[in-house]
Amino acid sequence: MTETGPFRLPQGGRLIDRAYQLPFRFDGRQLRGVQGDTLASALLASGQLMMGRSFKYHRPRGPVASGAEEPNALLGLGQGGRFEPNQRATTTPLVGGMVTTSQNAWPSLNVDIGAVNNWLYRFFPAGFYYKTFIHPRPAWKHLFEPIIRRSAGLGKAPTQADPDKYEQAYGFADLVVVGGGIAGLQAAAEAARKGGTVLVLEQTPNWGGRTPTDHADGQARIDALVAELSALSNVTLRRNTMATGLYDHGYLLAREALADHDPNAGIPRQRLWRIRAGHVLIATGALERPLSFAGNDVPGVILASAVRDFINDYAVAPGRRIVVVTNNDDAYRTALTALDAGLTVPAVIDARTVANGPLVEAVRARGVRVLIGSAIAGIKGGRGVEGVKVCAHNGSGEVTEVIEADCVAMSGGWSPVVHLWSHCGGKLNWSDSAAMFSPDPNRPPTGADGKAMASVEGAASGDLAVAGLTGAADEAAILPVWVMPVHATRKMKFKMWLDFQNDVKVSDVELAAQEGYQSVEHTKRYTTLGMATDQGKVSNINGLAVLSKALSQPIPATGTTTFRPPYTPLTLGTIAAEARGEIFQPLRKTPMHDWHQMRGAFFEPVGLWRRAYCYPAQGESHAEAVAREIRAVRGGVGMLDASTLGKIIVKGPDAGKFLDMMYTNLMSSLPVGKCRYGLMCSENGFLMDDGVVVRLSDDSFLVHTTTGGADRIHGHFEDWLQCEWWDWKVYTANVTEQWAQIAVAGPKARTLLERLGGMDLSADALPFMGCAEGELAGIPARVYRISFSGELSFEIAVPANRGRELWDKLYELGSDLGVTPYGTEAMHIMRAEKGFIMIGDETDGTVIPQDLGLGWAISKKKPDYLGKRAQERSFMTSPDRWQLVGLESVDGVMIPDGAYAVAEGANANGQRNTQGRVTSTYISPTLNKPIAMGLVHRGPSRMGEILEFTNPGGEPVKARICDPVFFDKEGTRANG
Repeated sequence: MTETGPFRLPQGGRLIDRAYQLPFRFDGRQLRGVQGDTLASALLASGQLMMGRSFKYHRPRGPVASGAEEPNALLGLGQGGRFEPNQRATTTPLVGGMVTTSQNAWPSLNVDIGAVNNWLYRFFPAGFYYKTFIHPRPAWKHLFEPIIRRSAGLGKAPTQADPDKYEQAYGFADLVVVGGGIAGLQAAAEAARKGGTVLVLEQTPNWGGRTPTDHADGQARIDALVAELSALSNVTLRRNTMATGLYDHGYLLAREALADHDPNAGIPRQRLWRIRAGHVLIATGALERPLSFAGNDVPGVILASAVRDFINDYAVAPGRRIVVVTNNDDAYRTALTALDAGLTVPAVIDARTVANGPLVEAVRARGVRVLIGSAIAGIKGGRGVEGVKVCAHNGSGEVTEVIEADCVAMSGGWSPVVHLWSHCGGKLNWSDSAAMFSPDPNRPPTGADGKAMASVEGAASGDLAVAGLTGAADEAAILPVWVMPVHATRKMKFKMWLDFQNDVKVSDVELAAQEGYQSVEHTKRYTTLGMATDQGKVSNINGLAVLSKALSQPIPATGTTTFRPPYTPLTLGTIAAEARGEIFQPLRKTPMHDWHQMRGAFFEPVGLWRRAYCYPAQGESHAEAVAREIRAVRGGVGMLDASTLGKIIVKGPDAGKFLDMMYTNLMSSLPVGKCRYGLMCSENGFLMDDGVVVRLSDDSFLVHTTTGGADRIHGHFEDWLQCEWWDWKVYTANVTEQWAQIAVAGPKARTLLERLGGMDLSADALPFMGCAEGELAGIPARVYRISFSGELSFEIAVPANRGRELWDKLYELGSDLGVTPYGTEAMHIMRAEKGFIMIGDETDGTVIPQDLGLGWAISKKKPDYLGKRAQERSFMTSPDRWQLVGLESVDGVMIPDGAYAVAEGANANGQRNTQGRVTSTYISPTLNKPIAMGLVHRGPSRMGEILEFTNPGGEPVKARICDPVFFDKEGTRANG
């Protein structure tokens, strides 16, 4: 019997070193490769053609490509914490001792129970999950859903922590060239000679792209270019670095593989580069397209360029008898490569009716039959190619002959890699003559200044367009072929594959069009075309061409799906880098944190901060500690660590105008040295933050935000300044951690502060909502007369490194006054007693200031602010909105937090209607009774009404609607 299948050639292999044997394991078998191999080439060299199973039908799958576009050869790689699913065998360098496993097969790759789906394929057409298993609902929920969820996904997720290290770095260059092929290197050399810094990124370990593989003198040309660039001080060359995304303003993300899958290297596994480029030149080449014919997914059907790669680069023959099928001249190079390697090429099947270029004639001269006007009607074999059924291309698929073969090298033309170009707005042109989308140089990605951020090099068809190297000028025109043969029967189309990983067939796309999915984006989601881990790199163009034909419209009218970063998947470890484990979200502690800890404080998380909730004494419950702290503040003096409050400097000639837009009330009229409470809304009108704004000078403001809002609000400011009002002269800085802040509150607060000395803090010198700067106890300080407790209160801000010093002095000097540290819970209860709102309690993203009775904080003088127009919509101005009220328990029982007030009737789901909910609820030590605040339908107009609130696990609770201010409604205590 004649030998078939892949094997290692006795000579050749420009990227391998046969002297170094590398053992590895695949599905428990001990195999060997050589240094320079990829996992795919090592497996093929060991005779392993089938490397996995497809997602839906569990069909046998072997490699179809040789690079990052590979959709089939995905393996589980590594063990324990280093296990990773879905590793692309074609781009994973072989490392000695590797342990690999096949995926999506049980109990084994060769005997897979899931393959029964292949026989039931007629029951699983495109969108079957939208049409079946839905009714009756209980059956779906309890029977089908668990089965489908267990079947979902290809690889198994790791279960142990990743022990590898990752890092991130920042790069800057006047020009970044993405792609280290001949086009990219030539462009880099030309730019470098003119001056400026140049950075060249190449995704593979080797320079040159296809040039060294396809041309005898290609390696020498590449070596000369690399040597020239390496000698220049203004050029940086980075191999193994994949540019994964291009964003606005020349911001580029790239992943550098440092020690992938080599745990003994002792260096970080990967590095994520954040690169700022003056200009980006995209020289990313092109990807070869497959052809759609019956059985084009059988292992051994491989892209023609990949066959050349395996033979020339790794000395691996994907088969011994290779049939070439094509619609262009470039595939003839594969026939010549195979012949030079001593392999047999029984025939070249060319769909074109005329084929007589130099490459074609060179193949004919070697005695190879060239079958013009022909196509493949089907492939014999299931787990490997056994033969090729030939038919006329312009026919219905009637078989004219069968050619014995064990490999098919297919080429449907080339598609430029336009992903980076498209990530940030670059537009594409369709070429009928070349049958491809390519970047439109007249519509490049542009930055905020309207200038082009990127350009393309060799983009017409990747490296194939570089004249003088590939001979592309001598090649005959391509014949666009999307389905082979032209008049294929429906039965044949059921066996023609577009997306190899997700098992999307030509018939699936045609069905989507028949069912009304005219948008390519809708078809993508309905069929899952291009939604696999390869993101449709080899399937999208063919799929949209099939869709266009089904819709009887030209391909440009159908368009492309959206290209989104990353270009290839990034590991979560690379994205997170050092931000993992204990420092995934580093805990933020105030300068007084150690003091709180020594005093037995119970901490609660507030954002990333840890704040003292209360300070329980020995034998004291938290509730008792909170009550004691409140009584101390109301009757004497208390100290609160308020350092966590957000503090943002807003400075510049347009600072006042900017804050007028950010806040509902007027900030530009605020006098220097004064404070003003303000509300901040989203553009949809909903309340998002509140705080006190202080005017420090004519052009400087200090904005206080909630503890959890500092970073978010600073980002909000910068978003509007950079994207909308970029010409306004405003500078912002988040200085939250530069200042420690202490609230001193209570009737004896002024007495305590006067003992520090250094500033006049009398009512005349520093009235309510005033601000003063000076020194307290020799410490530079800024004092605000503001109150969140309703008591006489001062907030003192000092440099963070002096915060603990001030805290200690206050505690020492106030000992005879009974000074008491109080925590966040005491603060919350005191503010509720005063009817003050809390962002996140009284707000939930659907509340506007008017709902909370804060119309007084909305300016009637200024024409606009963020959210103003949204708040004028009829729904926002409706009197039927839920509005803030106080709630008094009728029988003295505490109202559950978040409880709903029930109403008459029920909704469509059989649930009782509601007319309000509790937003805050406490036991007030000051009033010695439960108090609550809530949002109630038309609440302020229903004072005195009694509502019934839900109480999970207990009897409903009744409460009376009342004024939300429970204590000191006149506000006299705030003035001492």
